[in-house]
Amino acid sequence: MTKFEDVIAQGGRLVYTNVGDSMLPLIRQGRDLLIIEKPHGRLKKYDVPLYRRDSGQYVLHRVLKVRDSDYVICGDNRYNKEYGITDRHIIGVLTVVVRDGREIPVTALRYRLYVHLWCDFFPVRALILKAKKIPKRLKRRYEK
Repeated sequence: MTKFEDVIAQGGRLVYTNVGDSMLPLIRQGRDLLIIEKPHGRLKKYDVPLYRRDSGQYVLHRVLKVRDSDYVICGDNRYNKEYGITDRHIIGVLTVVVRDGREIPVTALRYRLYVHLWCDFFPVRALILKAKKIPKRLKRRYEK
């Protein structure tokens, strides 16, 4: 089985579809194509790296903060931040999302507006995501 690292090392980029819902609403599982390229230097705030955790799990989440030795990262559909991701974990960085046949580069105004609205108001986003879980929790309690 070819690793993502090998594909990027050989061709300079990886094109694949995402598995999971952690980057909703931007990236839809199994529907959108993602173009991941080798990063040039350290990542910046709002970049979306593909990285490999020490456990071996591949993850695509967004950088919320760049620190001296690591990054603070979180999925767009998550509210728990991840710490301790360093440059050695980073495999590539998202450059384009292909949705319904149309390319959306990360430099596009529409994309950047979404990123700022979604990330700059992180506490509001966290409240919205937590509130969405309340009906499911109540339903489980009621069914017991």
